Amino acid sequence: ACLTIFQINLCRWCNQACRHCHVDASPQRTEMMNRETLEKCLQIIAEVSSITTVDITGGAPEGHPLFRELVTRARHAGKHVMDRCNLTIFSEPGHEDLADFLAAHQVEVVASLPHFAEHRPASQRGSGVFARSIAGLRKLNALGYGSRLALNLVYNPSGVFLRSNQLQLEREFREKLLADHVVTFNHLYC
Repeated sequence: ACLTIFQINLCRWCNQACRHCHVDASPQRTEMMNRETLEKCLQIIAEVSSITTVDITGGAPEGHPLFRELVTRARHAGKHVMDRCNLTIFSEPGHEDLADFLAAHQVEVVASLPHFAEHRPASQRGSGVFARSIAGLRKLNALGYGSRLALNLVYNPSGVFLRSNQLQLEREFREKLLADHVVTFNHLYC
């Protein structure tokens, strides 16, 4: 087997502090990948021809000072780039043009959205996060995400079980987000 996806966890800093976070990211976390390690990652990405996809995650990886450089250099190396995004980063100071940057580099966005109903994301992520997430989705849709650019959502259940199968949940998300918020996406991952 050969390596096709190279996932990079850039940081534990995040503008949110979600209860379900697998790296316990938050605004108080300061751990960030250093330049030396990032350069080694970029060397591997450039030299290993079987790598087709660079999957960037965090915390909120976009908050890393070298995020845009990583994206630019990975795309220059001919790799497909995925950004695992929490959607609220687009409304953070200094990131107002982030969606434009992602679209210009044809970055696939994999966006975390706990549910299509406002009360569920609020219980996991805090008050106001749902509205900011919907605003982020609308900004991405306006740039062609959900149609010509890949926008995939991730459903994060608050318990240990999915209440429906993935296809049923995707259908429910698609119908409710379109009807209630005029938002489209490509796929839902559970």
